[in-house]
Amino acid sequence: MESEGSVSGTTQSFRLSYGDCDTVGIAYFAIYYPWMERTYSSWLYDNGIRAGQLSDELGVYVVGVHSEAAYLRQVTVFDELTCEVRRERVGNSSYTLGFTFHRGDELVTTGTMTFACRDLEHRKIPVPERIAKLLHTLEPMPQR
Repeated sequence: MESEGSVSGTTQSFRLSYGDCDTVGIAYFAIYYPWMERTYSSWLYDNGIRAGQLSDELGVYVVGVHSEAAYLRQVTVFDELTCEVRRERVGNSSYTLGFTFHRGDELVTTGTMTFACRDLEHRKIPVPERIAKLLHTLEPMPQR
């Protein structure tokens, strides 16, 4: 990813570059996924959790099991976007995060990422209490 961004709590802002777009200058559909993950992992980091060290710190693997995005408005090179992470669902052994992408006040894309918790032998386990508590600090995703 060529764009650099800034992080503030649950949001991350960035400007699209040519590397984020297709040959006609429209944002490549898959570009949203790295920004969703980056916003999520930066939020974890800001709250004292390093996603890549969860097995060492909490004895858990958190694996992505589903993701999707809905493209509501076309965005193009040099558009400035803000991605916000929100809580969509916290279950027993998995959770889903919602993401909104805005260009100014205009909602341009929404997305979700679902994560499942596994122990070090890859068996299903409950969401660790530390993560569950942190997830509940997120604003809920607006109903679609």
